Amino acid sequence: MRQLAVLIVLLMTNPALAQSNFSAFLSELKAEAVARGVNPATYDALTAGLTPDPRVPNLVETQPEFTTPVWDYIDTRVNSSRINRGMAALERNAQLFSAIGQRYGVDPYLLGAIWGIETDYGAVLSNTDLIRPIVRSLATVTFQQRTRYAEDKADFFAALILAERNGGTSPIGSWAGAIGHLQVNPTNVIAHGSDGDADGRIDLHDSLADALATSAKFLRDLGYQPGIDWGFEVSVPQNFDYLLATRDELRPISFFTDRGIARVSGKPFSDPRIPVFLYVPAGHTGPKFLMTGNYLVLKGYNFSDSYAMAVAHLTDRLKGAGTFATPWPRDTIFPNLAQRQAVQRALKNLDLYDGAVDGRLGPITQAAYARFQAARGEIADGFITRAAYDALAAQ
Repeated sequence: MRQLAVLIVLLMTNPALAQSNFSAFLSELKAEAVARGVNPATYDALTAGLTPDPRVPNLVETQPEFTTPVWDYIDTRVNSSRINRGMAALERNAQLFSAIGQRYGVDPYLLGAIWGIETDYGAVLSNTDLIRPIVRSLATVTFQQRTRYAEDKADFFAALILAERNGGTSPIGSWAGAIGHLQVNPTNVIAHGSDGDADGRIDLHDSLADALATSAKFLRDLGYQPGIDWGFEVSVPQNFDYLLATRDELRPISFFTDRGIARVSGKPFSDPRIPVFLYVPAGHTGPKFLMTGNYLVLKGYNFSDSYAMAVAHLTDRLKGAGTFATPWPRDTIFPNLAQRQAVQRALKNLDLYDGAVDGRLGPITQAAYARFQAARGEIADGFITRAAYDALAAQ
């Protein structure tokens, strides 16, 4: 991987070498593109003389040195200014949001939150430094052959198909290929694209109605259930078994209320039969949530838990709700990349973890660490901090 990263840097900083290799790469890719439904003439027309986009970041996968805590991610994206702008934007477009919500059964405030997180309610769409023709961007991303190579390639082909439908002009979007107000990638535009304004076209950039309809259909196709919230902030009793905080199995709300879990608002749950899982993103001292299947749908839209949490929280704030009742543990010290990898190696050596040693501390690593905590008689919340690294290093 390091050698590949060096090669990419050399290619991207040596224009002649980059162009030669880039052109050869695109030439070799043509047969597969045609097999995936791209018109050969369209492929030739849109890739002829194409050069790598120097504004696309080097995406060969390297982990950041430090993690970004979920609360920092949310603070940046869900602030008073964005909430106020969102309320005003929803009011200006109240009829449209109501119509889309009724048509697809998706909470209009959830669509508004995605709109706000993705493009600041459309404000960035006029920024040509951020929004530009995606065929070139996606060709560059695909050329880099990161770990998402298959997905990047599929989006590149889909962008070419969309270009053909658009008279041979590349769609515009982010450097990663996401299109329009709610930033949907090309393969999902093709799969879920909807004509929200009934003008016979699907234009996610210039038509907010099309963008909302497409994302609403996308969410429904991912399994979104109408009338069910994303989740609930809850309180958890001191003696609770946090090994039950797993998303591997959704259980009815009553399973958790029988074990002492309650809403922080004090309100009763409207339907104790709703399947949920307990999510503890910042350990047993931080906010805790019972998440419904609709939260997992948000992760289908964007796999990041931090993203899903930000969208969920902004949804509530646009409705007038306040901040989370339980404060985040903001003084937490996290392990760096090398230490995160060491955590995974140590868990692997203890036969608690069988995933990759890549420093990505997702649900699988957290569940393994929770089992380590349980074996030591600790609260098994799976929250991996610098102290977790120290404990495992001492084994």
